[in-house]
Amino acid sequence: MGRRFADRIDFMHASILGVAFAALGCAANATPDAAACPRTAAAVLERFIDADCASCWTDSAVAKAADDEWVLDWIVPTSKGDDAALSPAALAEALARAQRVLGKLPERGITTPHRAAARGNSPLRLRVKSGPAWNGYFAVQLDGSGRAPEGATAWAALVEQVEAGTDGSAVPRHLVRTVAGPFEPAELRSGKPWQRLHAMRWPETAKPARLRAQAWIEQRDGRIVAMAGERCDAR
Repeated sequence: MGRRFADRIDFMHASILGVAFAALGCAANATPDAAACPRTAAAVLERFIDADCASCWTDSAVAKAADDEWVLDWIVPTSKGDDAALSPAALAEALARAQRVLGKLPERGITTPHRAAARGNSPLRLRVKSGPAWNGYFAVQLDGSGRAPEGATAWAALVEQVEAGTDGSAVPRHLVRTVAGPFEPAELRSGKPWQRLHAMRWPETAKPARLRAQAWIEQRDGRIVAMAGERCDAR
């Protein structure tokens, strides 16, 4: 029974990726909106939001990114679990990410910001694109090149773009809804080009039309050293 169920899951993922592969090929030929995107090696602002802090979501006095910086918003689960105010968008991966980059649990009742400085003269190149939503999934493809630091890993996410004044947020949000990784292609060490194709399911509470694929490469200490967004050129 277990083997047959696993086979069905493998077949479903293969079908998703097969259906979306052609769409991804078309997307690769589209002109990316590079003007709206920071550089691959630009600074990254991450905001870790306590899932039990509803006022953190509505607060306008949060750390804000410059136009040439990337932003990721993470809602970190708490011991209250599903009873936390923001639990529908909380991710276990948000807690793991906070621990990697902050080296500790984020403080309770506040938004904890962390900014990774821009990295000049970076050899890393990264692109990400996704196929159309199909049967609850997006097919997400990462393309990278350049030698990364020892222990570096690649990650992909579906990020919900929430405009200011929407869903109670006073500021624009780039809310991480689901994460895939870590990926450790051998080419990260050699600097040769590499590619990763992955089927990613979005949560029922997300709005697919607002989801965009993003990807990044992080060092062993959690610092993000390259990031790319869907519909962005890799610079």
